[in-house]
Amino acid sequence: MIPARYAHIAFGFFLSGMMSLIVSGISMLRATDVWDGFLGVWMGAWLTSWAVALPVVLFVAPLARRMVMRLTVQG
Repeated sequence: MIPARYAHIAFGFFLSGMMSLIVSGISMLRATDVWDGFLGVWMGAWLTSWAVALPVVLFVAPLARRMVMRLTVQG
């Protein structure tokens, strides 16, 4: 278990991993006709995209949170 103060990092880790897995899979299916070895190619593409997605999520999430707070009202 990890301390609660690192929850935002764990959230970003899992969110970026799942989103990049899904998006890279869909992109690979639409852009290529590779069926033999698809899983290996997809995993390579996913790891590359996750390496970009994780820091982006960690840095963009606070900005997105502030934007949402400005657009919403307490109710």
